Amino acid sequence: MSDPRLCIVGAGSLSTRRIYPNIGAAGARLVGICDLDTAKAGRNASLFGGKSYGDVDAMLAEEKPDGVIICIGPDQHAQVAKRVLQLGYPVYTEKPPAPSAADTLAVARLAKEKNLLCTTAFKKRYTTVADRVKQWLGKYSPEEFYSISIDYCSGQYPNDKHHRTFLFDFGVHVIDLVQYYFGTVNEVFAFTKGMDAYAVSLKFECGAVGSMNLNCGRSFQVPTEEMEITVRGGNFMTIHNSSHWKITENGIPTEWREPPTFASSGDSGRDTGHLAELEDFVNAIKEKRATTRSNIYESYKTMVLYEAIRSSAETQQVVRVISESL
Repeated sequence: MSDPRLCIVGAGSLSTRRIYPNIGAAGARLVGICDLDTAKAGRNASLFGGKSYGDVDAMLAEEKPDGVIICIGPDQHAQVAKRVLQLGYPVYTEKPPAPSAADTLAVARLAKEKNLLCTTAFKKRYTTVADRVKQWLGKYSPEEFYSISIDYCSGQYPNDKHHRTFLFDFGVHVIDLVQYYFGTVNEVFAFTKGMDAYAVSLKFECGAVGSMNLNCGRSFQVPTEEMEITVRGGNFMTIHNSSHWKITENGIPTEWREPPTFASSGDSGRDTGHLAELEDFVNAIKEKRATTRSNIYESYKTMVLYEAIRSSAETQQVVRVISESL
C-alpha cells in the first residue's frame, strides 16, 4: 500500500498541536477533516491539507479513507468509533477510549466482529523511555518483578464534569502504563482526598506490588512524573519525566540517559509518543495487523483498572480487578 489516506474527526487545539503536524511524518496523507465547527475544519484543511467537512458520514462517503482518527471529547469517542467501525474503517481514538469500561468493551467487541483495527492513543506506551523499559524488563521473568512506584501530578483540574476530572483525563495515562509494564493488576486499594489526590496500592498477577501517588495540586508547566522499578537481584530503573533514566544492574550503575530537553511537556514526537503512536497506526493499516501496543482491548483493561480505583476510593475496600474476555 502507498501512503494511507486518513480522515480526522475533530480540529481542536490539542490535536492541532500534536496530531495533525505528525501525520505526514508518520507516513500517511490527510484527505479529510470533520468538525462541527466548520471554521476550525477549514482552518486545519488550509494548514495541513485535505478537504473540510461538517458531517462525518458525508466525509467518509466521499473520501473512503484507509483509516480514521477521532480527536473529540472522550464522552463521544466510543459513539463515533462504533459508527466508523460499522462503516468498515480502521479507527484510532484519543484517550480515554470511552466514558466507561463497558462502553470500551462494546467497541472492542465490534472491532473484533468487523475484523478491523481499533487503537487508543495512550501515548506513554510509545515513548522512547517505554521502549527502554520494556526492553530492559524483558531480560527478567515476571516472577522476578518486585515493585513499581509512580508519582504523577498535574495542575489543578476543575473536577466538575466527568471528562474534566483529574483521574479520568490525566491520571489514566499511568493507570494504563502500570499494566503495560508489569502485567495484569489483580487487586487495588485507594485512599483519596476528594477528586484531587489519590494514594493507590496495587497487587499484580505476577506477584509484584505497586503504588501510585496521583494529584492535581502541582503545575502543568512543571510536570511531576517520577517512576521507580525494582527487579530481584539489585536491578532497578529510575525514570524522570518520561525522558531521563538510570539503570542499575546487580547493584552497579550501568546506564544513564539525560536528554538535553525537558521532554515531558515538550514537542518531541518520540519522547512524548505522539509521532510513534501514529506511525504504529499507519504501519498497522499498511500491514493489515493490530497495533503492537495499544489496541482497544488493552484500553478496556485500563478502564477496568480505572474504575476499580474509583470504586476502592469510594468504598475504602480492596477491590478485585476483573476483566471480561472478548
